[in-house]
Amino acid sequence: MKTTFLFLIILISLSGFSQSQKVVINVDLSREKGAMRPIWAWFGYDEPNYTYMKDGKKLLSEIAALSPVPVYVRAHNLMTTGDGIAALKWGSTNMYTEDKDGNAIYNWTIIDKIFDTYIERKMKPLAQIGFMPEALSTHPEPYKHDWSPGQHYKKIMTGWAYPPKDYKKWAELIFQWVRHNVDRYGQPEVESWYWELWNEPNGDYLMVPDRLTEYCRMYDFASDAVKRALPTARIGGPHSHGGGAEFVRGFLEHCLRGNNSATGKIGAPLDYVGFHAKGSPRVINGKVQMGMSRQLQNMNDNFAVISSFPEFKNIPVIIGESDPEGCAACGMQTNPENAYRNGTMYSSYTAASVAREYDLAKSYGINLIGAVNWSFEFENQPWFAGFRDLATNGVDKPVLNVFRMLGMMSGSRVEVNGDLAYDFKAIRDSGVRGSRTDINALAAKETGRVTVLLWNYHEDDLVDAGSPVELFIKGLNAKKVLLTHFRIDGDHSNSYEAWKKMGSPQNPTADQITVLEKAGELTLMDAPKSLNIKKGTLRIKMQLPRQAVSLIEILTADYKKIEHR
Repeated sequence: MKTTFLFLIILISLSGFSQSQKVVINVDLSREKGAMRPIWAWFGYDEPNYTYMKDGKKLLSEIAALSPVPVYVRAHNLMTTGDGIAALKWGSTNMYTEDKDGNAIYNWTIIDKIFDTYIERKMKPLAQIGFMPEALSTHPEPYKHDWSPGQHYKKIMTGWAYPPKDYKKWAELIFQWVRHNVDRYGQPEVESWYWELWNEPNGDYLMVPDRLTEYCRMYDFASDAVKRALPTARIGGPHSHGGGAEFVRGFLEHCLRGNNSATGKIGAPLDYVGFHAKGSPRVINGKVQMGMSRQLQNMNDNFAVISSFPEFKNIPVIIGESDPEGCAACGMQTNPENAYRNGTMYSSYTAASVAREYDLAKSYGINLIGAVNWSFEFENQPWFAGFRDLATNGVDKPVLNVFRMLGMMSGSRVEVNGDLAYDFKAIRDSGVRGSRTDINALAAKETGRVTVLLWNYHEDDLVDAGSPVELFIKGLNAKKVLLTHFRIDGDHSNSYEAWKKMGSPQNPTADQITVLEKAGELTLMDAPKSLNIKKGTLRIKMQLPRQAVSLIEILTADYKKIEHR
């Protein structure tokens, strides 16, 4: 018995299990840090034709219902030529073709179907001007790729990834598309959208030798066409991939002082700056190890460049893709480092990273308005195949419940301190490694209501009992409150664990699907409680397992009910 106990202690030590000592977290309601801006309420995906399919519509309805604020949606392939049939890393709208004499033929049928789905749910497009229609591409053949997971990623870069052979025709297409949207949805609606040009032009998504020069030329014509169609439209870029801070610098210099290829004037209009930030998971000794440090460093480098331009002080910034790694359509069978996606590792990573985005942006004085989570769903794929998605076959995965929690937070962010091993600087510089896990919180207040998001995150994909946590909420102006505790862990808000307990069926019965759908909902840790407050402070004790996420909601008598859920 003693030998077994000693072996267990050694095993826990070698595995890097999280600390078991008590962690104290203090929330000080008197110290405000800024608005609880819903930077998380932005989502994106490669395959736009999933938008109006069965599971796509269901998931979009759920995303739209996350919070009272409009949710923004970004999708690739909105201008790509094709039959409208989706495939991995592929979609099309066929909005532009030409007759035998080279005259333009505009067809808005599929793109309207996509945007109608958004507008019906009161969602807002982050409308991407991309990719290149076949008839306008400088290298149209081959045009449609046949990439599948496990193949070299560059195989997807076919005729759609080239600049236009006729800038006049391309600009006219953009002008006509924007005007069509104004006619269809009304000027006030389209004024509330954001427009962007292309995706990651500093990489192989733009197949030219001098990518910065070509992208700036494309931006000149695209921004001019958008503004001619709707002068109050909001357009930005460059949506460069991680590590592209110098590309951003060159683009900003062009927008300020470059020669405009479309107008002949100096500079180009810029209503927001966009870039991407990605982490870097890997497999170490058969276990996934996440890499949040790289994602935060991508943000840091781009924030530093943007803040170095006084002309762009307070310009809105959108992280156009903000994710643990770079390929949503690469499942865990071909990329074992992506095994984090089905369970609670993705949940705790998301909570911890979103919270640090607020702090990192504030440290540079950046006006961060959005961070796009590049996760959606993949129609007609195996259950829990390890894609970076929010739902599988219409069943919500644990990570979607983090966004439900965030959707319940509003008002002003407030100070959090205590026995905290990591802040945003530590994770940016070194990640979350070693014996201590990242047990921390994000807190917000509004009249009569306090919300606290807590997580227990570590970059090694292991699960244990975690640590006891004592949460002190100070500055409550009430004698009695109602406490509600939501939880994501192995037993709560977790369809993946429910699916595994069923035997991991690839053809679940209707009854099993009903059980999985229920398991995918955000659930309570226990029943709501009415508690007395002493000297303005509420003390809450909980056990927070590794990779778990909790949301504490505190309501007082003067709270006016808001439809958060």
